[in-house]
Amino acid sequence: MRSEPKIVKALRYLLFLAAFVAAAAAGYWYWTRPTEVTVVSPTRGDAAEIVYAAGIIEPRTWAKVTSLVRERIVWVCNCEGEVVSRADELARLDNTEAAAVLAELRERHKLASAERDRIALLVERNVAKQSELDRAHSAVAQLDALIAGQEARLANYVLAAPSDGVVLRQDAEVGEIGEPGAVLFWVGRPSPLIIVAEVNEEDIPRVEAGQRALLRSDAFPARELAAEVESITPKGDPVTKTYRVRLSLPEDTPLRIGMSVDVNIVIRVSRDALLLPTQAIAGQSIFVVEGDIARKRMLETGIRGTSSVEVLAGIAQDARVISPFPEEIADGERVRIADAD
Repeated sequence: MRSEPKIVKALRYLLFLAAFVAAAAAGYWYWTRPTEVTVVSPTRGDAAEIVYAAGIIEPRTWAKVTSLVRERIVWVCNCEGEVVSRADELARLDNTEAAAVLAELRERHKLASAERDRIALLVERNVAKQSELDRAHSAVAQLDALIAGQEARLANYVLAAPSDGVVLRQDAEVGEIGEPGAVLFWVGRPSPLIIVAEVNEEDIPRVEAGQRALLRSDAFPARELAAEVESITPKGDPVTKTYRVRLSLPEDTPLRIGMSVDVNIVIRVSRDALLLPTQAIAGQSIFVVEGDIARKRMLETGIRGTSSVEVLAGIAQDARVISPFPEEIADGERVRIADAD
C-alpha cells in the first residue's frame, strides 16, 4: 500500500491549523465582543407624587329606602326620576294580615272598655270591689298599648320618601316580595355630587383636605376631570385596611351617580424636574455609557411615578443612561450602543 506524499500531509496539516485558528478567533471575538445596549438621556418635565384610590360617584344628600317587614308589594309609584316631597308614598306592601290583627284588637278593646264601665258602676253601688276595677283599667290600658304598637307596625307597610328630592332609582315592582334590608328606592338630590373613595392606610397620612385630584373614567376617556379632597373619615376599616375619603366635584362635571372612577390625589408636584424612565433604574442605581465603557452610578431620587423617576443628583442632563437596566452587565464592561451604527 502506497503512503501519501509528504507534501499532501503538510497541506492537510496546514488546512487543519488554519481552521483551528479561525475557530479560535471567532470564539475569542464572540466572547469578547461589546454588549449591545440602548440608551436614553434624562428629560425635563413635571413630576407628581400621587396617591391612587378607586371611587364611586354619589349625591351629597341621599337616602336608601328599605322595607322593615317581609311582605308582597301591592303598589308602587313608578316615579323614578321624578321629584318627590318628604312623606310621599313610594310603595305599599300587603297589610291584610296586620290590618286584621288591628281590627281584632279594637274589638277586644271595645269589650274591655264596656266591662270596665260596668265594673265601675258596680263599684259606685258598693257591689264590686275596687281591685276588680283596677284590673279592668289595666286590661284596657294593655289593649291601648297593643293597638298603638300594631298601628305603628301598619305604618311600616307604607314606604315613604325620607326627604325632599328625586327618586334616583326604583328597584321595586308589584308582586315582588319586599325583603327587610333590601333597598327598593334611592331618594336624594342629583346635585351636588361627590366621590367616595377608599385609600389604603399606608397612604392616608399623606392625604389632606384641599388637595387636588385627577380622575380617569372609562365613560369619558378623552376628558380631563378633576376633584378636590373634602374630608377624611376619622376611623378606618380594619378589615380592608382603608380609609374613606370624600372629594367634591365641580357643578359642571359630566360624571353621573353610580359611575366608578380612578382617583389620583396629587400630594405634591416638582416643576421642571430631571426625569429618567423607571425601567432604567434599579433601586438607586443606573448604568451610564462613557465612551464604550458601562459605568455604574448611584442616584439621589425624588418622586417616583409609574413611568418616570425624578433625579435630584447623580448624573448630568446629557448623560447616556442604559435602559432598561442591564442586570447582566458589570461595572467597567465594554458596550456598544445599538443606535450608533
